[in-house]
Amino acid sequence: MVFVFGVIIAASCIISFIIVAQVLALANKKSWYDPIDDRKIHTGEVPRLGGIGFASAFIGISFGITVIIPLLPVQILPGSSLHLPFLFPLIAMLLIFVFGVFDDFRPMAARYKLLIQVIAAFLVLIPGYSFRGILFVDFGILGTLIWLRYPLTFLWIVGLTNAVNLIDGVDGLAGGISALAAVFFALIFAFIAHNSAMALICLCLAASLVGFLIFNMPFPRARIFMGDGGSQFLGFILALIPLMYTYGRSADLGPSSFPLLYAAALLAIPIFDTFAAIWRRLRDGRRIHKPDRLHIHHKLLNLGLSARGVDAVLYSLQVILGVLVFESLRFRGTRSLIFLGAAYMAVTGFFVTIHYMNRAVLRKRKAPSA
Repeated sequence: MVFVFGVIIAASCIISFIIVAQVLALANKKSWYDPIDDRKIHTGEVPRLGGIGFASAFIGISFGITVIIPLLPVQILPGSSLHLPFLFPLIAMLLIFVFGVFDDFRPMAARYKLLIQVIAAFLVLIPGYSFRGILFVDFGILGTLIWLRYPLTFLWIVGLTNAVNLIDGVDGLAGGISALAAVFFALIFAFIAHNSAMALICLCLAASLVGFLIFNMPFPRARIFMGDGGSQFLGFILALIPLMYTYGRSADLGPSSFPLLYAAALLAIPIFDTFAAIWRRLRDGRRIHKPDRLHIHHKLLNLGLSARGVDAVLYSLQVILGVLVFESLRFRGTRSLIFLGAAYMAVTGFFVTIHYMNRAVLRKRKAPSA
């Protein structure tokens, strides 16, 4: 089984690498470059279609794992069987991907992008994939509050789909954080949920991102960006993964999920940055979707860090969050809550500290020179 897993994971990386390389060559030939706006910090002509590589690789591999391999007469993956409810999320993935690529060529109005995300979210909800509880208390125990799981899951999917897009502002940042999150999801599925199918899918996502990051890391600068289509697809996949806690284990278990607060803690960097952006824009009387240069990566750059430095700091924070969430899911009761609380304290302390450090730097720059 280890050999088969290794081959599938390696194939994800290689396929992604090959497709990104081909897209890069074609984009340079056709001059398909990323436009510069108020939110972006890059200069020069850089293609923006790298998401085609890792999204195509991941969709193809996921389809093979969940649909093709279970239909083969020879069992390749132990315990593999066709799970029809997963076809709806696969269709949703494809929907986000196709319209995301279209958006990279011809930018869509925000309301149309939101409409596509809403449809994709409903495709996930239809077969029953939803959060079952905030902590380890099932919504069903709370009686009439059981209906909350659907609007909360809907907001989670649409919100995280856009949140990853907002942190895609420094070379290697969104892809690297997402790859690390996918690895920790894989560890949780493998060692806590004992779900080898989902662990494999998460590792394939991480491997697909590695194939893309080879071209996207700041060494010395990215040669291609993932584009809005890539970042939206990535946000959607990361939102979907924790909803599939029991996928691939046993049909009688039915769809289930991580508790909401644990999933949110693992993906706290884009979530906190999004909440900060919404609050900032509402406070200043601006439209929520209007870009600015006050995201967490912008603040770190203002403090004097390079793109590599920003990646190093936020990668480190992601690893800390991953370890704390993994430990919190190993336990129940008080110890679980201690680790979970530590994760939220760590990310809150980080964002608050960087906020005030950045404010001090901006005030110093505005101060008249002596």
